[in-house]
Amino acid sequence: MKKTRWIGALLAASMVLGVTACGSESGQSSTSSQESSQTESTKQEQTAASEQGESSGEAVELTVTWWGSQTRADLTQEALALYEEQNPGITFDGQFLSGSDYWNKLATSAAGHTMADIVQMDKAYIQQYVDNNMLVDLQPYVDSGVIDLSNVDPTVQEFGRVGDGLYAICIGVNAPALLYNKTLLEENGIEIKNYMTMDEFLDVCREVYEKTGYKTNLQYNNGTSFMDYFLRASGETLFGEDGQIGAGKETIEAYFDLYVTGKEEGWLIDPSVFAEVSIGQPEQEPLVYGSSPDRMSWCAFYFSNNMTATVNAAPEGMEIGITTWPSNDIQKSNYLKPAMFFSISVDSEHPDEAAEVINYWTNSVECNEILLGERGVPVASNVAEAITPLMSEAEQTVVSFINDVVTPQCSDVSPASPNGATEVYDVVYKLEEAICYGEMTAAEAADQLLTEGNEILSNKQ
Repeated sequence: MKKTRWIGALLAASMVLGVTACGSESGQSSTSSQESSQTESTKQEQTAASEQGESSGEAVELTVTWWGSQTRADLTQEALALYEEQNPGITFDGQFLSGSDYWNKLATSAAGHTMADIVQMDKAYIQQYVDNNMLVDLQPYVDSGVIDLSNVDPTVQEFGRVGDGLYAICIGVNAPALLYNKTLLEENGIEIKNYMTMDEFLDVCREVYEKTGYKTNLQYNNGTSFMDYFLRASGETLFGEDGQIGAGKETIEAYFDLYVTGKEEGWLIDPSVFAEVSIGQPEQEPLVYGSSPDRMSWCAFYFSNNMTATVNAAPEGMEIGITTWPSNDIQKSNYLKPAMFFSISVDSEHPDEAAEVINYWTNSVECNEILLGERGVPVASNVAEAITPLMSEAEQTVVSFINDVVTPQCSDVSPASPNGATEVYDVVYKLEEAICYGEMTAAEAADQLLTEGNEILSNKQ
């Protein structure tokens, strides 16, 4: 499929076209007619309640929840404050947590039907929340023009679709990015290049440890995106199209063996480090936070939109570099993806007002002049073009990284994770921890993931 190169002031439209070239999977599935009926009924009730509130002049408070860094929280609150100023009668209760805490709390609130009005959503979780009838179909709002997607590439619009419904609006695009302590490595004569193979990456881990004492964090207990990236190099994925684990024992064992190797050779960061921090928070990432080299990592497996928060969190004198995650087949492993989405929960009493906020997030230049691509490059081409001159050096670095490094070497993003994926992630975390503490071999971990993972997924079908 043709790749599009993004340049100059045409960044906006080009960046979206790049997503079309590298990631067009939407992870579609069908919901039952009963669920569709329930969703439509809920939607009608919510719309009626919202209209009643408007007609009575009642003030509306919307709860918005998201995960992320303190930088994201500050920018989000500022953008919401601008909306309040422009829309008297609307106020926000903004709530944010770190990644793992966020998904645990969201699952709890979903079970109790107390979800926020507007929910930041990830591609890995959309399918599960739709299957459990927790999200509002946004297609009617798009059809009516309340949410205007006229400047958004059609393929990007489809990222939030499940079956016949549109349950999430993509609000930015990004790519896997290995962020690293560029200052440390340059001072010690260690070279980092794009498209490192796994062997080249492991050699860097060893060299950094031998010369500096700094260790390596292999995305410990912070999602399974690097695991899936690793599996993709062999043409496999964590979740297969048949609803089971999509990789074989040999490939899974090779992934877990990275932890075994790091532990045996000494360069793997000790898991006790993570008992003291919030995993997934750039401000507490061992790349920038730690009391000594043996409690820190020279790199972090993040996504490109985390660059700004990491640069802001870095101590004075530390320059942050960016490169690709290591892979033995970068073309197969690498991808562009929707950075994140906004969805409306079925628990919202004000879905119409919530839809207008999502439209603001998508199309307001003023809003995005505040955000400046912190959640990924804006999906509306006119908005992305407008904010490009305002971007910081770090943000411009991300643009160049996506443009010049990722786009020429990428393929379609993996489909959305199936129902039960969250429980499978927990199994992976448990196995990573067991390996790090020497309680399990890589082969044993692979066997256990296949057994427990497939059992979980089978029970969810």
